[in-house]
Amino acid sequence: MSDHVYKLVELTGSSTKSMEDAVQNAVARAAKTIHNMRWFEVTETRGHIDDGKVAHWQVTIKIGFTLDEA
Repeated sequence: MSDHVYKLVELTGSSTKSMEDAVQNAVARAAKTIHNMRWFEVTETRGHIDDGKVAHWQVTIKIGFTLDEA
């Protein structure tokens, strides 16, 4: 196994369905411009309440990806 250097980006995904869907939305969007993604970490979860019910989820994640070799 070779040594890796990772870069981190922080993103916030949102969804009206679930926390997991909010994470999936953030990862899917990041995958359009970031390659070599290896892991994610949930750092914050929050939501919006409307009429006594959860109406919207927001999940902040850090995504780690490896840098290209020189």
